[in-house]
Amino acid sequence: MVLLDYGSGNLRSAERALTRAGADVTVTAAPEQALAADGLVVPGVGAFAACMDGLHRVRGPEIIGRRLAGGRPVLGICVGHQVLFERGLEHGTETAGCAEWPGTVEQLSAGVLPHNGWNTVEPAPRSQMFAGVEHERFYFVHSYGVRRWELVTNGRTRPPLVSWATHETDRFVAAVENGPLWATQFHPEKSGDAGAVLLSNWVKQL
Repeated sequence: MVLLDYGSGNLRSAERALTRAGADVTVTAAPEQALAADGLVVPGVGAFAACMDGLHRVRGPEIIGRRLAGGRPVLGICVGHQVLFERGLEHGTETAGCAEWPGTVEQLSAGVLPHNGWNTVEPAPRSQMFAGVEHERFYFVHSYGVRRWELVTNGRTRPPLVSWATHETDRFVAAVENGPLWATQFHPEKSGDAGAVLLSNWVKQL
């Protein structure tokens, strides 16, 4: 599988965690390898706009779209999860995302930001991502998130499985499973044994 190197994300810790989960990992920005791999991981830390700039430089939105059109697995982590949505709003600036899902990444409504540390998740019913770790805690570090799920399905396709978490009183999307596209707002590679199980669950889908 390929860990996409587009200038954002803690690549080494993600590489180590994925290797422990049983993946044969290549870290690269090469579009051909990213398209051909059995799985693609899109990490991300920092600002939404900066991550989108980095993705565009390596044809990331095109690669993600082409992989998903062919039913090929993609996993987004942290800002790599956020950029899969339609738009990001940071410091008064709106940036277009990859638009795989409708929705807006915006600042959490909380007295203390960033949301930094361990938190529980409310897994979606029938989640494969959280199999075996339904009641565990995961490591978050972010000030922005998707606070409203906006996707309306037409009844002919299986709706995405959306898992939630709460910081103070603000509820936000913690993870999504949508066919070949999985994404987590938290960092599974920094989430100890629970994160290792979750990554293993993804690797088993490849």
